[in-house]
Amino acid sequence: MNLGLDDTDVKAGHRVVCFDTARGETLAYLPFGHPSSTETFDRDSLTLGLQSLLLVVPVLLFSVIAHEYAHGYAALKQGDTTALSLGRLTWNPIKHIDPWMTILMPLLLWQTAGIALGGAKPVPVDPRNYRNYRRGDIIVSLAGVFTNLLIAIGCVVLIPVLGLAGRVDALTSPAAIVQAMMINGVRINMMLIAFNLLPIPPLDGSHVVKHLLPPAWALQYARLGMFGLLVIVLLLVAAPSLLTRWLRPALLLGEAMLGVVASWLLPSAFAWVR
Repeated sequence: MNLGLDDTDVKAGHRVVCFDTARGETLAYLPFGHPSSTETFDRDSLTLGLQSLLLVVPVLLFSVIAHEYAHGYAALKQGDTTALSLGRLTWNPIKHIDPWMTILMPLLLWQTAGIALGGAKPVPVDPRNYRNYRRGDIIVSLAGVFTNLLIAIGCVVLIPVLGLAGRVDALTSPAAIVQAMMINGVRINMMLIAFNLLPIPPLDGSHVVKHLLPPAWALQYARLGMFGLLVIVLLLVAAPSLLTRWLRPALLLGEAMLGVVASWLLPSAFAWVR
């Protein structure tokens, strides 16, 4: 996501959440088995937490990398070769891991506030190279969330395939585990779509809003990106209900998508989904 101020596409962090359709609210997704104040921490909860972690982290990492790769690929198609020339148009996860955004900040926030917030290393783009600046900026900005939507749809499509494979006794257990990963994939990617469309610079949604404003206002609006991460953290900590209302439609759509293929879910898959 480019701020319109420099050549770097800044990726704000993501909080992994799940939606409780019974209560109609967004809940923090705690993949590490982190106990709440009313829970007793024991070996079983630790084991469940580690199992959940193994099913969440690969999906989340792939989804975030795909999101960033899509920005760079879309920029290339719009005439900007910056990401390609710098070796960032790659699926190598090492190229996308930022020591602060991907490792240190999430660990710090998890320990202090219970928030899994982080991001990938920004894919650099130069909007000045787009053949059409306005169109190119919108396309590049929305390429990431469009990719997340494709991933979510792909996860839904794979659930029945895995359900068929799971009818073979030898494949039941591994198929159930992968189905659980697909469920996580739908929920995570629908969350990423809604989160990145927040109209808070430098998130992707702000680029669409920016082009709807008068030029002077758009410049001032884009400059808010330097405080974007702080605004997002404050939103997560101080006003989670506002975030819940914003995420709810996308997360409900994700649950509806899963409902279409619910009959294909293997019974043992639910043991792997928290």
